[in-house]
Amino acid sequence: MPTLLHRCILRELTLTFSLCVFSLLSLILIGRGLQMRDLFLGLEFSFSDIALLFFYMTPMFLIMVLPISCMVSVFLTFLRMSTDRELIALKAGGVSIYQLLRSPAFFSFLCMCAAIFISLHAISWGMNSFRSTILHIANTRAKVVVQPGVFNKDIFGLTLFARKVDPVTGKLSQVIFEDSTQDEKTSITVLAPEGDILTDADRGALIFHLKNGRIYRVDDDNVSILEFEEYNVGLDLSSLFMSADLGDVRPKEMSWHDLRAMDKQGNAPDARYQRRVGVELHKRWSLPVACLVLGVFALPLACAFEGLKRQFGIVLALLLFLLYYSIYSLGMTMGDSGSLPPSIGLWIANVLFSAAAIAGLHLTYKERVPSVARLAQSLKEYLFRKRRAQKGTA
Repeated sequence: MPTLLHRCILRELTLTFSLCVFSLLSLILIGRGLQMRDLFLGLEFSFSDIALLFFYMTPMFLIMVLPISCMVSVFLTFLRMSTDRELIALKAGGVSIYQLLRSPAFFSFLCMCAAIFISLHAISWGMNSFRSTILHIANTRAKVVVQPGVFNKDIFGLTLFARKVDPVTGKLSQVIFEDSTQDEKTSITVLAPEGDILTDADRGALIFHLKNGRIYRVDDDNVSILEFEEYNVGLDLSSLFMSADLGDVRPKEMSWHDLRAMDKQGNAPDARYQRRVGVELHKRWSLPVACLVLGVFALPLACAFEGLKRQFGIVLALLLFLLYYSIYSLGMTMGDSGSLPPSIGLWIANVLFSAAAIAGLHLTYKERVPSVARLAQSLKEYLFRKRRAQKGTA
């Protein structure tokens, strides 16, 4: 197969792939930004902060975008070649479908390698950086909002008084903390001579760490007093900004090393969490492999759609990807519920589409692949003749 043809196909694949990734990723991030608008407005994020958070979220979404972009880029490239009769000319010149397969297979393999790196390393790095950045900004924002010598009532719905506040270190002195959000009839007042403002990255919480004080609990007409050496008032940011996912670290945010260690030791909090860890382990590999499977599957698919308008071809290709993802999601749900082992549930879609790709390549090589355009034209002519016959009878 001529090297020039390889380069031309790879160039067109790269351009189409880049456009697909940019378009899909932009739509996803815009939608995510609209969901997180309360977070951005509540903590008064700057444009650079928002851009940085979007950058940290990108690996999580990119692992989903790469397979569909790989499939669409291969499909559109060879659909154009088949529609322009370039494939017929290449076949007449002695170039078989298996020789043409080298370029999209190599391109899909590169996409799979990039997806593996993102899946095993970049996702956990991005989510950890995302959480740390939000918590750092929330911590800094709390230090700025807490005014010394003033009853601050806008600290996430709670009332806080501190005679002295260090905006750099977060040190508080002579602190009064009141929490009346738990129950209408119950209020908790905490008095402490000193304290700190801290963050807990694992829980996604902002913590007021108080020392050597007393807790006054008023419940109807009853008052109870409790002395303490250390007392933490945790403010769960995920309850305030649910779209930010700042709760406990979930399996999909863990690194590959942490997932392997938890799966091997079996020290998950419960059985459901342990199953999620097993599902996530297989997910980190099955999605990258989907780049190669769908990329190869798209080649005979484009040959079957020869002569079809590009916009209709894109719709049909997206519907087939939706079918793939539906099967994949079903397997993931069954693995999460324990009704099917993750080693089977998360690989069913790849196995089925791999079989379809092999069968499609064989039929294309034998020139027996059905043409969707011809089938559609035959159906249209059949319906037209049937309608004319009905009018003639009437």
